[in-house]
Amino acid sequence: MIASPHSSSVQAGLSSRWRDARAETDRLFALLDRAALYDRPIPERHRIIFYLGHLEAFDWNLLEGTEPLHASFDHLFAFGIDPVDGGLPSDQPDEWPSERETREYGARIRKILDASEYPEHLMNVAIEHRLMHAETLAYMLHQLPFEKKTPSFSPIMSSLPRKTDAVEVEAGPVTLGLEDAGEFGWDNEFDAHTVHVPGFVINRYKVSNGEYLKFVEEGGSPPVFWVKRGTYWFFRTMFEEIPLPLDWPVYVSHADASAYAQWAGKHLPTESQWQRAALGPAGDGNHSFKSWNPAPVTRGGISNFGAVEMRGNGWEWTSSIFAPFPGFEPFACYPGYSANFFDGRHYVMKGASPRTAACMVRPSFRNWFQPNYPYIYAGFRCVKQS
Repeated sequence: MIASPHSSSVQAGLSSRWRDARAETDRLFALLDRAALYDRPIPERHRIIFYLGHLEAFDWNLLEGTEPLHASFDHLFAFGIDPVDGGLPSDQPDEWPSERETREYGARIRKILDASEYPEHLMNVAIEHRLMHAETLAYMLHQLPFEKKTPSFSPIMSSLPRKTDAVEVEAGPVTLGLEDAGEFGWDNEFDAHTVHVPGFVINRYKVSNGEYLKFVEEGGSPPVFWVKRGTYWFFRTMFEEIPLPLDWPVYVSHADASAYAQWAGKHLPTESQWQRAALGPAGDGNHSFKSWNPAPVTRGGISNFGAVEMRGNGWEWTSSIFAPFPGFEPFACYPGYSANFFDGRHYVMKGASPRTAACMVRPSFRNWFQPNYPYIYAGFRCVKQS
C-alpha cells in the first residue's frame, strides 16, 4: 500500500520512531531465556510466545490487512485477552508455533512493510501500540523467576527531604482530552471538553511503600511485588530481590488502592480531579524506559499546585470508570481499541510509569485496567474535599 503523499521529513521521522519502537520490544525479548517464551507468568494473559507474534501480526493486519500473509498466524496472533470473572486461558505450550516459525513470520512482515509508506495516522497507531506492549511485556517479564532473565540493573536513587504531604487544589476548570485535533491521540482522547472541578486536597506525593506498610500491618493486602522473609518485607524488582524501599511508590491494584483510601478516611481522585492537580510542566520524570525501578516519591516534576511526579514513576489510579467522552467515535482502523472496554469494569489510570514511552506521557493519554489486576506499575494518591 502506498500512502497519500506527505513530506519526506514526516515519513523519515515516523520510520525512525517505528525502528526505535521495534528495537525496544526486541530488547525485551532478548532478556529472556528462550524456554521462557512458552511460560505464562501472568495467569490472565497469553503465553509470551503470543506477543512475539502479535506485535508483527498487528502491524500486518493494520497496514496490509486486505492481503493475508499467513492466514493461520494472521488470525492466531491478532488479539490479546483480558478475561473478566474468571475464564483463565488453559492452552498448553505445544499448541503454539515454534519460536523459529514465529520469528520467520515476523521477519517476513517487517521486510514487506519496510518497503512501503503508510498514512501518518496508521503509523502512529502501529508505533504507540508497540510501545504500549513494551510496557505490558515488562509487567509479564517482572513475574518470571530471576534466572529466566538476563540482568540489566538500574541505579537506586535516594530520597529528598519531604514537605507537607498534602496540597490544596483550588476550584477551577480543566480540559479532559486532546484539544489539538491535528495531533495524534487515541479515539478515547476525543472530544476534548472542559469541566469545572470543585476545590479539594490531594497528596503531594504518591503513597509510598512505607505508608502502605502500615495498612498491611493492620490487615490490608500486600502488593504482588512484595515478598515476606520471616518478619521482613522485600521488594521483587525486575532482576533481584531487595529490602523493601520504604520511599518508593507502592504499586497495587485499583481494589487495594481503594481499600487503602477508605482506611485513610479519604478516596481516590476522579479523572478530572487528577487532571487538574497535574496541571503544569511534566518535568524530566521517571518514564521513557530510563529505569527499571521506581524512584523515591519525593523526586520528579512539580505541578502548578505542588504535587510531585504526576506524570512518571508509576501510573495513578482514579475512581473514574473508563467511559467515552462526548462525541466519541471509534477508530475505523481499530474499532475495538477503546469501545471493547467501555463495560463498567475498567478504571482510568493517568500519568506514566518508568516503562511508559515518552509519546504517551501527554496529559490527555488515558490508560485503564480491571480493578483486581495487580501486576501493573500503578500507584495512587488520596484526596478529600477542601
